[in-house]
Amino acid sequence: MAACTKPATSLVPEAGAPLPVRLEFRPPVDRAMTERTLSTRTLESGGSRQSEEAEMTTVTRFTPAENGWQLVQSVARSRMTRGGTPVETVVDDVLSRFPLRVRLAADGAFVKVVNPDEGLKALRQVVPAGQPTGALEAFFSPDSLEARARRDWAARYGGLLQRNLTVGQHTWGVDSFPVGEGEVVYVLQRTVTGTELTDQGDALVMSLRCLDALPDNAPPELREALEAAGGPALTPGVTCEGEQVVARGYFVPVRRSLTVRAKVGEATWTLATQTRLEMLEEAR
Repeated sequence: MAACTKPATSLVPEAGAPLPVRLEFRPPVDRAMTERTLSTRTLESGGSRQSEEAEMTTVTRFTPAENGWQLVQSVARSRMTRGGTPVETVVDDVLSRFPLRVRLAADGAFVKVVNPDEGLKALRQVVPAGQPTGALEAFFSPDSLEARARRDWAARYGGLLQRNLTVGQHTWGVDSFPVGEGEVVYVLQRTVTGTELTDQGDALVMSLRCLDALPDNAPPELREALEAAGGPALTPGVTCEGEQVVARGYFVPVRRSLTVRAKVGEATWTLATQTRLEMLEEAR
């Protein structure tokens, strides 16, 4: 098994003559990729502060399928705490009961969720008959599963794959997170800062920031990213910062950190998320 990843010295090309780098979509075939995500969502309102923490461990495999790829991701562990106290949630139980299967094109483009109906099937296994499940049914509906998976893939990799990238180049994807009865929506801008040597080999390094509106001189690719996400209204005043590192030999997400802040009404919301590769199964 591969060891946990560790920070390494950045190898940014010299200014003035940056060499193009290319992020090929060449995932490790049938090798279990274990990732751990830690998220903290904080609400500040009226002088009070409330936080909840979520931890999730996922195992992902890529296999060739229909001239492309199938991504299968299962939840190995999931838990939530609020103020340090464990919270039992139906969502954690449901997520652990079915693997998400996603069809990707040969170049890594998102195609569809293969099993969008399994979320509701798992929900009905968990919730006793007769208990209200309206909000949960909406969350695990086929359309919601499809939309969340498509948006998450675009936010992480949209515009990045199978192309030459230079230092300072931007790519974009639309992302969001729930707040109260609504959601914060923003354009995530990734900027190539260079490369870094990691335990998974040479990796592309990108800084992350949010856009809460399209600039007047927005390039066509940025406008297309927003249109591809359905043209949602962006949340005014949202800000964020973070970093994303993806290995280039095999397509392996090494680590990603993102902190998003937004003011909604009188409340201020902050979502801080860190995802890190824990283990990549050795080739057989």
